[in-house]
Amino acid sequence: MSDEDELRALALVCTLKPSPARSSSQLLAEQVLQALGEHRVTGEVVRIADHDVKPGVVTDAGDGDAWPRIRARMLAADILILSTPIWLGHPCSVAQRVLERLDAELSETDDQGRMATSGKVAAVAVVGNEDGAHKVSADLYQGLNDVGFSLAPGAVAYWVGEAMHGTDYQDLDATPDPVATATATLAANTAHLARVLRGAPYPPSG
Repeated sequence: MSDEDELRALALVCTLKPSPARSSSQLLAEQVLQALGEHRVTGEVVRIADHDVKPGVVTDAGDGDAWPRIRARMLAADILILSTPIWLGHPCSVAQRVLERLDAELSETDDQGRMATSGKVAAVAVVGNEDGAHKVSADLYQGLNDVGFSLAPGAVAYWVGEAMHGTDYQDLDATPDPVATATATLAANTAHLARVLRGAPYPPSG
């Protein structure tokens, strides 16, 4: 492959905890990026709680808003990974805020009616100590697709612990085989779809 086959990924980690607190959401996001690296994808992690991302549905909420800088990094990437814990059966509030800011992409279209996110690929990472990963990934899938991202088959890696227990993903002695397999599938399919869309962009809208 040539240098033109190299892809960029951005992982937005939506843990409620700012750095340097340990985070299972960040660990799984880093593992996804590592798996993507096997497919000539380089990437970086942004922990949203470390930045002042204002509420709203605009691309720039004014003085002090960190979203415009994060958005610029997103638009420079081919792949977006959204990593969230499960809280009360839902994506956490930080992930919801990211989706709300991404809602502004609906009006950021080119002269052919395509959103700036058109042709970019998204995937999801979910952690929690109760069931609910399918519901959370479904919520994120729909939101990401609504704002222009494409998702490959198997575009989620997740781990949930036994109900009524407090084990965190980051406290496991080793990555469970099913999680490692799902992560590898996510990476292979997501990188493949991103390359396909780079070579064959979507047609004009309307």
